[in-house]
Amino acid sequence: MHVVALNGSPKENGNTAQALKLVTDELGKEGISSEMIHIGNKAREGCRACGSCAKTGVCIIADDIVNGTAEKIERADGLILGSPVQYASIAGSMKNFLDRLFFSHRRIVRHKVGAAVVAVRRSGGMSAFQDLNSYLLITEMMVPASNYWNIIHGRSPGEIHEDEEGVQIMQVLGRNMAWMMKLIAHGKGVVTEPEAEQKRMTNFIR
Repeated sequence: MHVVALNGSPKENGNTAQALKLVTDELGKEGISSEMIHIGNKAREGCRACGSCAKTGVCIIADDIVNGTAEKIERADGLILGSPVQYASIAGSMKNFLDRLFFSHRRIVRHKVGAAVVAVRRSGGMSAFQDLNSYLLITEMMVPASNYWNIIHGRSPGEIHEDEEGVQIMQVLGRNMAWMMKLIAHGKGVVTEPEAEQKRMTNFIR
């Protein structure tokens, strides 16, 4: 089994990347491989709302890594989203990336195991955490829990390791994610997977 971890921080090895590594280290102990993709290091164009992906299944913006990352996620069994906090939300380049990824490739993540982690200096962690979970939950991903919300605190790179509770949260998340992935793998062919339904759209203003 394999997991893709997305680092939405501008820093390649900042606290977000280190928080993700705390999770993937636990996955590794359970025999699950992982790779981290740094997506927060460049400005990412937002969704153009062109509707092209509804016909082709890929994002029309072909000059960055959205479609290539989607191919890796399609082959993987799990996904972790990691972001720092900017103005009580996720990083801007991360949001643009996720908007396009999940809208154009939502079919590839359905029923995969997905988790979100947030690194924050002080406040705004909960709202950023909820922002990330919105992508996972709207696409029918299976979301494991930890023993607290998946937020870890620190300012300078490496300070998160002084947050003993935060470290434990990431480690418990990794173990629970591995367990859920194995349950799903063992259930395939034994328990019937619910069929995907055609989305019903309701507009409140007519």
